[in-house]
Amino acid sequence: MIILYFFLAHWFLSLFCQTFFLHRYGAHKMFSMNPFWERFFYLLTFITQGSSFLNPRAYAILHRMHHAYSDTEKDPHSPMFFKDIWHMTMHTKDIYLNYAKHNVEPEEQFRGGYPEWKLLDKISDSWFVRIGFALLYVWFYVEFATSPWQYLLLPIHFFMGPVHGAIVNWCGHKYGYSNYDNHDHSRNSLPIDFLMLGELFQNNHHKLPDDVNFAQKKFELDPSFLIIRVLDWVHVIKLKKEI
Repeated sequence: MIILYFFLAHWFLSLFCQTFFLHRYGAHKMFSMNPFWERFFYLLTFITQGSSFLNPRAYAILHRMHHAYSDTEKDPHSPMFFKDIWHMTMHTKDIYLNYAKHNVEPEEQFRGGYPEWKLLDKISDSWFVRIGFALLYVWFYVEFATSPWQYLLLPIHFFMGPVHGAIVNWCGHKYGYSNYDNHDHSRNSLPIDFLMLGELFQNNHHKLPDDVNFAQKKFELDPSFLIIRVLDWVHVIKLKKEI
């Protein structure tokens, strides 16, 4: 049971940091926070994503491109142009590395407004650090795993950030229902959205990209939005508009 608890903790903490800090804050600026809390959540994202930490600058650029070019050939991760999720993810990785490692400048409309911490970015991108996180995961499994099958979960720990992104980008544009005609293939994958903390309400999000609540119908629930409301209430963040 310890392994299951560890896996679920890593899954949901990493996912929350991705949707809260990288996506809703870094890419969309749906709320503001002071420099202390920005550095706090930057560091928390690094810790929870670990070996698969996603550079906030590169993440924001790719996500803005995704909205601007949704399901066209310029979209960095549309499933419409790939035979499987692996090929889509590898294509996304190549574009991501342009902005994360090679300092390629994007089109002007995608620049700026994202959090940056160059020292932590440099540390997080070190192979020594990434392998160190991976070894920590392996050590934990060696100590607490009670069955060989549990080791099959290790690759997900190693690539947690990209795994979450791949699920959202693939499922959110192939499976589910649509509340709005967005002239793309975005979908709401409600049956499995509880595993993704609101990220699979892609059709809603593409219609209302600045709305911090990804759930739009009475039968929909965005768990991350509930946490965001609490963080706004205790003044850790400030929502840009009244809800």
